[in-house]
Amino acid sequence: MIDEIREKRNITQEQLETLLTIEDDSVLALQLAENDSQSALHYLYQQAREVADAVYGKRVFKRGLIEFTNYCKNDCYYCGIRRSNKCAKRYRLDKETILDCCAKGHELGFRTFVLQGGEDGHFTDERICEIVASIREQYPDCAITLSIGEKSKESYQKYFDAGANRYLLRHETANDTHYRKLHPEELTLTNRKQCLWDLKEIGYQVGCGFMVGSPGQTIETIYEDLEFIKELKPHMVGIGPFIPQNETPFAKEHAGTLEQTLRLLAIIRLIHPHVLLPATTALGTIHENGRELGILAGANVVMPNLSPKDAREKYTLYDNKLHSGDEAAEGDANLRKRLEKIGYELVTDRGDFS
Repeated sequence: MIDEIREKRNITQEQLETLLTIEDDSVLALQLAENDSQSALHYLYQQAREVADAVYGKRVFKRGLIEFTNYCKNDCYYCGIRRSNKCAKRYRLDKETILDCCAKGHELGFRTFVLQGGEDGHFTDERICEIVASIREQYPDCAITLSIGEKSKESYQKYFDAGANRYLLRHETANDTHYRKLHPEELTLTNRKQCLWDLKEIGYQVGCGFMVGSPGQTIETIYEDLEFIKELKPHMVGIGPFIPQNETPFAKEHAGTLEQTLRLLAIIRLIHPHVLLPATTALGTIHENGRELGILAGANVVMPNLSPKDAREKYTLYDNKLHSGDEAAEGDANLRKRLEKIGYELVTDRGDFS
């Protein structure tokens, strides 16, 4: 079955259910990539690594994450920076601070900067374009990625014209009923998807994605996610486990699991050999070796944090979010060693879509 998925670059809902429900010691088999287990899931991860290695080699691309504002006009039920969270310690980085983060990142070898923030009205199109243009002028060799939510097509075009060339916008779920469980009434799945199509039409390299284990998620909704990804043909797919945040309506919900996230990373890699696939901070948060395990399941991107230390502590999308140690940009050397231990090289290449 796994060979068929790899060969056809497609999966049926029945196959998906089999791979997501089979009981296995796959995580133990993956720990240091030294286990000789011939279990089905170990084979799945092995095949996913083969596919990723064939396209990108034993290379892991690093992106410098700059979390520049935790103000947000939206009230998504899962998010720690939602507007209703009165306990959030709000902050904004000014242009000079953002450029300082880029300078530090460039010196450390980062060639992609990811500007991520809530949908903050303070950062008008004019301000975003000014920041983007300044980064583009100072670092013409770097890719500039934005992750700032739903905007009009006209706004996206302005950012693109200013020098941004990548955009990350998780669709969160491709099922409308499930979308309603995660978001307030004013947000719609129709608009979310349209934003992604607009970004592609403009010419961005586009990333979508979803949380694994979010409240209300089922095998059926995950299959719809995979079908939407196949239709959209994004350049990047960001998935990570849902982790509850204690000041949200989902504070008491169960977190997504390492096992399901790894299985879905591998499945996505088999279906989309060329996609850029991050081993996310959330994955590293729920397991001390989560990032390495993600790489061993087919991921090939990591996103260390370039934000000022006090800002990292306030960008609490979920509880216990990693923001220091090897998760931080200054942990670059340690991260490099950890990846070398499992046979991979951390590279400065921009890692454009192959």
